[in-house]
Amino acid sequence: MIKSGSESASIVAKLSKGTEVTVYSESKGWAKIKANGKDGYVSAKYLSTTKPGTGSTAVTPEKTTTKYVNVSSGTLNMRKSGSESASIVAKLSKGTEVTFYSESKGWAKIKANGKDGYVSTKFLSTTKPEMDTKPSIPEKTTTKYVNVSSGSLNMRNKPSESASIIVKLARGVEVEVISESNGWSKVKAYGGEGYVSTQYLSATKPGSLPGLNPDGEENTLVKYVNVNDGSSLNMRSQASASASIIAKLVNNTAVTVYSESNGWSRVTANGKTGYVSTQYLTVKAPEGPGSSNGSIIRIDKEYNLTMEKMVEIQMAVNGQTDKNYKTYIREDGVTLINSTKGTVKGTGWRVRGGAGSNYWVVGPVSNNQSLNIKSKVKGSDGYYWYEVDYNKTWVNASPEDIEYNLNPNNFVNDPVKSFQFVKLSQVTNMNVSEVNNRILSGKGILQGQAATFTAAGEKYGVNEIYLISHALLETGNGTSPLATGVKVNGKTVYNMYGVGAFDGTALSSGAQYAYNAGWFTPEAAIIGGAEFIAKGYISAGQDTLYKMRWNPTAAEKYGYASHQYATDIGWATKQVKQIYNLYSLLDSYKLTIEVPKYK
Repeated sequence: MIKSGSESASIVAKLSKGTEVTVYSESKGWAKIKANGKDGYVSAKYLSTTKPGTGSTAVTPEKTTTKYVNVSSGTLNMRKSGSESASIVAKLSKGTEVTFYSESKGWAKIKANGKDGYVSTKFLSTTKPEMDTKPSIPEKTTTKYVNVSSGSLNMRNKPSESASIIVKLARGVEVEVISESNGWSKVKAYGGEGYVSTQYLSATKPGSLPGLNPDGEENTLVKYVNVNDGSSLNMRSQASASASIIAKLVNNTAVTVYSESNGWSRVTANGKTGYVSTQYLTVKAPEGPGSSNGSIIRIDKEYNLTMEKMVEIQMAVNGQTDKNYKTYIREDGVTLINSTKGTVKGTGWRVRGGAGSNYWVVGPVSNNQSLNIKSKVKGSDGYYWYEVDYNKTWVNASPEDIEYNLNPNNFVNDPVKSFQFVKLSQVTNMNVSEVNNRILSGKGILQGQAATFTAAGEKYGVNEIYLISHALLETGNGTSPLATGVKVNGKTVYNMYGVGAFDGTALSSGAQYAYNAGWFTPEAAIIGGAEFIAKGYISAGQDTLYKMRWNPTAAEKYGYASHQYATDIGWATKQVKQIYNLYSLLDSYKLTIEVPKYK
């Protein structure tokens, strides 16, 4: 089954004899079908209206032999095709048994560990090689920690400042030191090996640097640097013009102000805390995207749906909200203990958003569940209803709240919230250094990863500003357990976008998805997750935050909700502030927004 009606199209799936398919149409010898949940095209001559019998003649199996991996050291790469440049499917250790199918031009087609691929024939033998009986002496290593006061530590492929950077290591990252020489340490980190400057390693894990709220201060205020374009504001270690300079803040940089005294403000910006001259701060926010340094093009997309019908469709799938509602349960569902306490009587009871069965269901309650009773009112259906506490973080949203979040008119004229309509299939050529310094500094495992986000965006055609914003939100600014590493089957996995993290089992399901995807480094998770977002949503036409959340095309086509990224009705709006702020840092760009129009 291929992607389009052409012999040269890519293969979507392989269908065995007798597979049932749904035929949509036929043209020029090709049938458009659905099979095993996938759409594609097959040659019409190989389809029949009745299920074929298995026949009495047995199928002759492909002739195979058993061979063994025989390498003197390391592992044998199994590749996707018979070429040194082909991607690696698996690494096979000495003595691994493989099923040998065929050989051509020095390459053997094999199956090993449940996977098919190609290996160099010269490293296979017909008998199992003798394994080394002498136990290997493990390389002696020492555990140390990255200890930088700002930014990140470059791990390079050679012990030289001019060598290429393999990965950037954030403060506190644990590394295995293999050897040290001439001021350089050979280390292992994130599953790879490289070299770092020895002076930035310590034997003990360093404490956290002053964060966004040092010393537990709660009364803060956000202000903005107000200096001439091209100049900068010095952040100093003390409230004195003679104190050392910690950082230089460019115009419009947002800072968190903790205190002001004698013309100096104690602030945090770009992951650093220090003092700046108060006179160069302003409470006025900088001009946002589209106001002076970019352009926005608007296009309208019309749907053959009324807003009323769209709300009805979304109500059917119980969109979630973290909003608190007054909740009620009918009197015959409660066993009273006293005037303020009761328990649920029986199963199947639910609390509603008003005193009557015509109100929407906020959520379920269980038999014998304790209830705090707040009041008793006569309902519209003639029953008495008790107003009760319903202490759930996420509940079913009201029709009014769903309609508000669905209606583009509530957001399109808002300079920030309108960013949920930005076309995310367009790539922004962002300044990597600028993003690392202004956005990702101090953001946990995401620190120093701007180049990785750029590579991910360019590879899969996804707006890299969106990828960064999405990762910051899903990982709690790079600090969530799923982002910083979870052990699955003895291997540490990473998940930067919450892919496969289902409600209720987010950590375990998200980690299992990452394991299955092979995301064993932060970089693999950033790039691999971008592929999922591109394939699952953006390439599928859901290339705005609004369409990712609500998918009006599917609602219009099928009459029901389908392929929605999140259950939170406010998800699209919650994403946009960070995207807006990121775009505000760029010197030039061109945005296109696509606004839905309902009947």
